[in-house]
Amino acid sequence: MLMQNTPSLAMLFSQLGLASSPAAIELYVRTHQLPAHINLHEAPFWNKSQREFLISHLVQDDDWAIWIDELNQQLHLDAYRLQAV
Repeated sequence: MLMQNTPSLAMLFSQLGLASSPAAIELYVRTHQLPAHINLHEAPFWNKSQREFLISHLVQDDDWAIWIDELNQQLHLDAYRLQAV
């Protein structure tokens, strides 16, 4: 399947089957913070297909990888703040 649109954080959320409005993304990020020792793809809230999507696109290092990295950073914001203190 050819991608018609350039990937974005909102498109990543849609691809993962999650609500993708700015407010929904902000809420998801706030309520799904991960400790520093848990990799994004190991988070307990992903289902099998979401996990496989994340892993496969990171391994391929394709256009989605940038947005997966962004999601990873956002879901670890609290952990990064704690390390900085």
